[in-house]
Amino acid sequence: MTTVIQEADLIQSIADAVQFISYYHPADYIRHLARAYEREQSPAAKDAIAQILTNSRMCAQGRRPICQDTGIVNVFLKLGNNARLNLNRSLQDACDEGVRRGYTNPENPLRASVLDDPLFARRNTKDNTPCIVHVELVEGDKLDVQVAAKGGGSENKTKFVMLNPSDSLVDWVLKTVPTMGAGWCPPGMLGIGVGGTAEKAMLMAKQALMDDIDMFELLQRGPQNKLEELRIELYEKVNALGIGAQGLGGLTTVLDVKINTFPTHAASKPVAMIPNCAATRHVHFTLDGSGPAQLEPPALSDWPDVSWAPDYQQSLQVDLNTLTKEQVASWKPGQTLLLSGKMLTGRDAAHKRIQDMLARGEQLPVDFTNRVIYYVGPVDPIEGEAVGPAGPTTATRMDKFTEMMLANTGLISMIGKAERGPVAIEAIRQHESAYLMAVGGAAYLVSKAIREARVVGFADLGMEAIYEFEVKDMPVTVAVDARGVSVHETGPRHWKLQIEKLAAEAV
Repeated sequence: MTTVIQEADLIQSIADAVQFISYYHPADYIRHLARAYEREQSPAAKDAIAQILTNSRMCAQGRRPICQDTGIVNVFLKLGNNARLNLNRSLQDACDEGVRRGYTNPENPLRASVLDDPLFARRNTKDNTPCIVHVELVEGDKLDVQVAAKGGGSENKTKFVMLNPSDSLVDWVLKTVPTMGAGWCPPGMLGIGVGGTAEKAMLMAKQALMDDIDMFELLQRGPQNKLEELRIELYEKVNALGIGAQGLGGLTTVLDVKINTFPTHAASKPVAMIPNCAATRHVHFTLDGSGPAQLEPPALSDWPDVSWAPDYQQSLQVDLNTLTKEQVASWKPGQTLLLSGKMLTGRDAAHKRIQDMLARGEQLPVDFTNRVIYYVGPVDPIEGEAVGPAGPTTATRMDKFTEMMLANTGLISMIGKAERGPVAIEAIRQHESAYLMAVGGAAYLVSKAIREARVVGFADLGMEAIYEFEVKDMPVTVAVDARGVSVHETGPRHWKLQIEKLAAEAV
């Protein structure tokens, strides 16, 4: 007998799923992150994990997005050969309709990040469609569905290589992970696909990220095959790099490493590696013809008793409304600041437009003199909010604009996530500026520090418009100081040595 799955049930299930994963971390991620918090010895990394855990619980309770980047949706479908989809439109269109309804839900509107033309116009589709659909025909009479929302910060760190058959996978991973920086918001997990062809390896790496995190259980019981031995080896050696939470240096960079394999050509060894970030978002359900999926939320008891709050004893309170270049130049690498007052925002599209306007000699819509800019594209607010979740975006994308902004606009400091590259660091040093890092994966927590928000420039850019935020005690860390010292270089270097010492003492 054939199971018939109705179009309406598939659409509703996908709509519910994208909402569900926007505010619920998988329970396995929370449990493993809580263990990482308990064992972490790096104060900066421990503080970052505390912010992520606090943010996660707040999102579960408030039903608001974990991260302002609510991702591009991936839908993995396994259709049983004794099941039939009763569709009045294409499967792609049905999945897109589910995404559309989920992302435009007025109770929890999600940020639309998908652009319809990757090369030229790059116009926002306004509803986060289309999604990426993968379909497989399998035995059975049900439809197995996995829905994931993949943020750009982690997706952009995807790596692929065609190794020689005799080359070491471990060596390649250990060489490659440090080149990924911290824009993927560790601690997360690594999905690795080995074999098949180039596109098969990529798909396997992405699918590996849908698996439950089980490294703690694996370490407790011990490996039962060579693949599990390899997973443990990579987990231990990647963490021994000392990169740590948010790239600040620490004991935990990855919570797990997953590996999928497939037969391949004798001359080939295709390898893909894709990280999942601190906003790990996916859910798995089955449709059997009886109606839409019923998604079971995690229990609040799954979250540890961790509540981050501003540390007024250890942090420097900064008034942005009276900030001077001299004050900025006095900040020290790794120093924690609590920012209050008015700041401006801007990211890729705004910076490009500023560059074009300056080249034409046109007046900018806002005055950046002695101001701080926050690299952010926030979620739209709901009733009672000044702004929706508003965590930082990856700062390296603005590196090529840094000299222009510091030299020509009067800007004196910047806020983003992860490291800065050498070009930006040199510009910061030359202009005695500073780069401040906010925690990626704590977007809802950060938004609570924003008391007012208004668009002051480039309104047509949507979430990439220039806003003016009024903030109170927004937490940041001095990541690059006026001398060009970067904690994303000094922190991991220090903690790599510390981990080596701890390992030697344990022998």
